[in-house]
Amino acid sequence: MTTLPSRFALCGALLLVPAVLLADDTHLPYPVARKSDQVDDYHGVKIADPYRWLEDDNSAETKAWVEAENKVTFAYLDTIPERAAIKERLTKLWNYERFGVPFHEGGRYFFTRNSGLQNQRVLYVAEKLDATPRVLLDPNTLSTDGTVALSGYSPSEDGKYLAYGLSKAGSDWEEYHVRDVATGEDREDLVEWVKFSGASWKKDGSGFYYSRYDAPKPGEEKKGLNEFQKLYFHRLGSKQSEDVLVYERHDHADWGFNGNVTDDGHYLIIHVSQGTDSRNRVFFKDLADEKSPVVELLNDFDASYDFIDNIGPVFYFKTDLDASRGRVIAIDTAHPQRNRWVEVIPQEKVDALEGVSVVHDQFICTYLHDAHSVVRLFNAEATDGPAKFLRELALPSLGSAGGFGGKRKDTETFYSFTSFTVPGTIYRLDLTAGESAVFREPHVDFNPNDYETKQVFYKSKDGTRVPMFITYKRGLKLDGANPTLLYAYGGFDISLTPRFNVADLVWMERGGVFAMPNLRGGGEYGEEWHQAGMILKKQNVFDDFIAAAEWLIENKYTCSQKLAVQGGSNGGLLIGACLTQRPELFGAALPAVGVMDMLRFDKFTIGWAWRSEYGSASNPEQFRALYAYSPLQAIKPGVRYPATLVATADHDDRVVPAHSFKFAARLQECQAKDGPPVLIRIETRAGHGGNKPMTKVIAERADEIAFMLRSLGMN
Repeated sequence: MTTLPSRFALCGALLLVPAVLLADDTHLPYPVARKSDQVDDYHGVKIADPYRWLEDDNSAETKAWVEAENKVTFAYLDTIPERAAIKERLTKLWNYERFGVPFHEGGRYFFTRNSGLQNQRVLYVAEKLDATPRVLLDPNTLSTDGTVALSGYSPSEDGKYLAYGLSKAGSDWEEYHVRDVATGEDREDLVEWVKFSGASWKKDGSGFYYSRYDAPKPGEEKKGLNEFQKLYFHRLGSKQSEDVLVYERHDHADWGFNGNVTDDGHYLIIHVSQGTDSRNRVFFKDLADEKSPVVELLNDFDASYDFIDNIGPVFYFKTDLDASRGRVIAIDTAHPQRNRWVEVIPQEKVDALEGVSVVHDQFICTYLHDAHSVVRLFNAEATDGPAKFLRELALPSLGSAGGFGGKRKDTETFYSFTSFTVPGTIYRLDLTAGESAVFREPHVDFNPNDYETKQVFYKSKDGTRVPMFITYKRGLKLDGANPTLLYAYGGFDISLTPRFNVADLVWMERGGVFAMPNLRGGGEYGEEWHQAGMILKKQNVFDDFIAAAEWLIENKYTCSQKLAVQGGSNGGLLIGACLTQRPELFGAALPAVGVMDMLRFDKFTIGWAWRSEYGSASNPEQFRALYAYSPLQAIKPGVRYPATLVATADHDDRVVPAHSFKFAARLQECQAKDGPPVLIRIETRAGHGGNKPMTKVIAERADEIAFMLRSLGMN
């Protein structure tokens, strides 16, 4: 915890009130933030932005405000008696062995493992499946505080080399290195300023393809716009300045490129994205001829096309073209006319196709059926018509399955399965025998039989049927007095499916109910479900969430005073919008790393990419929709808002912390005099949430649960 150097910020611009907590939670000594006279004109509408100065995270004034806010927040959290016990229980439960899904390359098996409380996962390699694995890369040795993380890795075809990415302090920026797998020693290769990219090796192991941005200007690393991504080839032993530029577009600042070499090594497939739009383009290059041009195979930007595999010049794609829930098609690149495309696996009547891989000449298709996994296998041998359905993979229960990596001629694959009460378990699937067996099973100090999960369906404001999972300890009484945590996301075609979370378990151990609705804007029912919650229809997402809260209250699970709501990133926007629209409906709100200023989100880092999801204030019609729900502008003076704990991090270069800074300052300014606490927790040396050290995760989760206990009267 930091301390204040002075009662007053530099130049007297920010008054820093000493953080001496009062006995009454409604009178916390928030730092008094300076208000500027900044006013912007949006299509004739004048909108004040008095906390614009908080967008400059490098200024002494902002840093002093951050320090003062953290001092108030952590002093408050220190007064919650249960906080230490919660942290102790989280630590005990999280101390269990966890594995990533293994895969096979070059005669070796690669997988990640965390022994329990390691800050970062460790990469292992084994010569055989039953051999004793050895550590190939331990990022915990690369920093004293656990903030350097393994962000991505890719072995060469022969398994001789490993290209791996490291991120620091939670940043999206990565640097790639190359390690000799046999010796564990790094080569001199270094690739910098990589973001939103992996590494894909050329079949001969001479180097790998990757995407990067130009180096940002000094001081702009965490907030400067990320535009004009470029696709490169890095040859082993060469300097990055010598890397070959494979593809770029000077005419499209918003195009992103992801290059992947096909398993047969013949083609480089280039997925071309445009922001976060689910639609994309697909180009390819024939690697048999270094001078071959990039062929623009799919350039209409009319649907999503995910490359699956190829048999010679015939490419297989998962697409939502004329199939909102997804299907598989084949395109012969020698005859790419649309009237010659072949439908291989048609769209299902209800289920959404989430992912497809080809292993052992079988399409392994993962579907979502009412937001939980169903896995079906089809014949994937060369065909000029529909693939034959083979069977459905038996899963342990209602939950989430993922993985299924491998190559066409492999006879095995691995996958994970998890649910609200089942920690991630790794299975090996023998595709020759058609049998699954547990490969690695974690053991957590709790009895899953003490809990139950049900799925309910409720109606949103416009009558739309929305599913929701509810998990709790057996014997729950529906008396309307159960503390309940309602968690959701609702955007970017992202699906929320059952998953195990230690923090949710600790919440339920203390008598809490955990509820997770599948809002529009997600991908649970395909692209139509996604589109029903974006741009001009974004209010549907908030209506779905509010309806979930009302259903829980009407059905006696809880009441407003006992209801906490939580979400992160786009889910942070969700919480910010709902707490300003219906402040009386919730007892506590925990928005994390949220997009709170919907009029300026596209001014920073990768924010411009979200215009396809949210729209833009530069468009008059879209501006009106954004302004109507933008959390920052929706805050009104004197309203009694629920107890709120805003969370962000100083190295978040995806949703810059200015969103949370401005939202917290405005909410503290406007909270009713008798209103509950409004706090902001600003993590240091952390980013948007990915690769966060375990020590920070446990501390943050303990603070959140403790805050809910205090806010909902559970202590």
